Amino acid sequence: MSFVTYECKGAYGIITMNRPEALNALDSSVLDDLSSALDEVDLDTVRCLIITGAGEKSFVAGADIKEMAGLSKAEGAAFGKKGNDIFRRIETLPIPVIAAVNGFALGGGCELSMSCDFRICSDNAVFGQPEVGLGITPGFGGTQRLARLIGMGYAKQMIYTARNIKADEALRIGLVNQVVPQADLMATAEKLAAGIAKNAPIAVRQCKKAINEGLDLDMDKAIELEETLFGECFETHDQVEGMTAFMEKRKEKNFTNN
Repeated sequence: MSFVTYECKGAYGIITMNRPEALNALDSSVLDDLSSALDEVDLDTVRCLIITGAGEKSFVAGADIKEMAGLSKAEGAAFGKKGNDIFRRIETLPIPVIAAVNGFALGGGCELSMSCDFRICSDNAVFGQPEVGLGITPGFGGTQRLARLIGMGYAKQMIYTARNIKADEALRIGLVNQVVPQADLMATAEKLAAGIAKNAPIAVRQCKKAINEGLDLDMDKAIELEETLFGECFETHDQVEGMTAFMEKRKEKNFTNN
């Protein structure tokens, strides 16, 4: 992998978009490397994943315009599918994924961050969907995830105007969960990942599944889904260990993902 790196740090992993000379812009090669990095994540042992960008200027500045400029209609649709397939894979990973956003998260970068479970950003972060200014629509899920995250009104305003927003506004409208000084970004994200990793992994995965799939169901079906996933936690080692530790007033818990 030339443009994406993967590091496993115990119970959590870090994927870094590593093309800083191009502000980590996404072209076909970068997307291929991102897919390969996801292949390296051992879902039996890794309990949380962080995605970030190399350098201080950019998380991902967008899709590579030089590559897109000459595409035909069919090639454009295929490029959109390539990105969407990978971002959907991130969104549906069994484990939680945190976007640690430093600097620019524009176009495909904003879309990549939205495919993660939540976003922590540095105080110099800038978000936007500038595609209409380039004569195209968002192509990696931006029209769908942005409205689901921040509401239709704010999403339409951001997309129709192609206006970038800074970290404080992203926090105000709910696009990000937390804004921290740039120097503290990775330490904050890693602390969150480690905290998630300490909890029962089966339960965390069931919670992610319940939230992601339940949002597409009516309430009665969503509650049924929750009941099923709740029930599946019982008779696992982690459920027995968690409840036994509580009753014994033990802080130390041996969760094994079984």
